[in-house]
Amino acid sequence: MTSSLELIALAQYLAGEFDNREQALAEPAWYVHLRLWQIPIPLFSEDSITLFAEQANIVKLDQPYRQRIMRLTSGYDQNVPLKVQYYMPKDPAALRGAGRNPSLLKTLTPDKLDLLPGCVLNVSQETVAPNQYKFTANPPANTRCCFNYAGNTIQVSLGFEVSQQELKTYDKGIDPNTGSATWGAIMGPYRYTKREQ
Repeated sequence: MTSSLELIALAQYLAGEFDNREQALAEPAWYVHLRLWQIPIPLFSEDSITLFAEQANIVKLDQPYRQRIMRLTSGYDQNVPLKVQYYMPKDPAALRGAGRNPSLLKTLTPDKLDLLPGCVLNVSQETVAPNQYKFTANPPANTRCCFNYAGNTIQVSLGFEVSQQELKTYDKGIDPNTGSATWGAIMGPYRYTKREQ
């Protein structure tokens, strides 16, 4: 696959090990100190760049959660130059800890994933310097990101902004009855700094 420079830059900016230490120290009442791993994996390489993601509370690194797959692709028109499609592992427990132990990802194949049709983001880009970008990812209008987990239907609102300097995530759990946020970036985005590429 030949990827656009923008798609490659988006993948490079998103890939790595991140944490929000400064934010958690400054506002501990609102922001848990998290570690976030986003690791490139060789899935769907015919037309995209794919990342495995999971996160953990810094005081419980041995209990990571929110295992997910992000498939980055070129969009279909110039208004949506890039897209992110989310997938959920059919057996998240089998991948638990892969952020710290990527060898667990060697057995991951597309048939072990569930496509989450409403969990998609349109990514716009702004050139901030030659070959440097700021990417902003938002859900398309009138879409709902829902999936089943432990017998429950979970609704989330997804979104992020990323540059070479910082990753901001806007992910929130949504109460499907009221539409209000129940967890996540309720008071504003989580602000992550990349600690390792």
